[in-house]
Amino acid sequence: MINYLLTLALFASATSTQPTILSGFVKPIQNVSEDSITYDELYDEALFNCPYSKAGPKKQKIIETLIEVEKAHNLPESLRGMLLAAACHESGFNPNAKGDHQFSKTKNTPMAVGLFQMWPWWERHYKVDRKSPKQSAEVYLQHVKSKINKVRSQCKHRTETRTWLSAWATAIRSPKEGGRCGERPKFYRVLKRWHKNIKNNREVDSSCDEQDTCGC
Repeated sequence: MINYLLTLALFASATSTQPTILSGFVKPIQNVSEDSITYDELYDEALFNCPYSKAGPKKQKIIETLIEVEKAHNLPESLRGMLLAAACHESGFNPNAKGDHQFSKTKNTPMAVGLFQMWPWWERHYKVDRKSPKQSAEVYLQHVKSKINKVRSQCKHRTETRTWLSAWATAIRSPKEGGRCGERPKFYRVLKRWHKNIKNNREVDSSCDEQDTCGC
């Protein structure tokens, strides 16, 4: 009788540790944070919550292009949407925008052109069409990433986000003795606001789901 009970116990222990395999079951992707900001959410923020432009078909296409470029560069989660925030603040998503006339010799010639208000040196250095959303977005991120190793060595930040922010500031501003370790681009505030909006909207949606309230 004892041997029988021991056999049952061993059998139950062995079978309980084996995973159940279901036909047609696909194992979910691991190590994906549910708190990650998604590009679908950022798309809506950029389209409807950029204070310098209104929603429209042309703007939609530009946002889609910028998101496509960003995804290829695998940015830190905390900085997803940095191209969108920069384009929003710099030009209102207008690829034909012109600015910084005051810095030209005649005071009439625009020095800054395109989504990211790039100066002529961008064309000379990167052979880029400043009015092309895709080309300008690509070289913009390339230029930021080219500063990361220097910032890591110079600033010794403890987080990847702070390293990227300093690299971002270094990339778009003139050289500074000692570097720009404590700086961040002014349009980072736009990005932070969008991320905050997304998280707040999630809380509202979660509350509605819990209350099962129609039209919440």
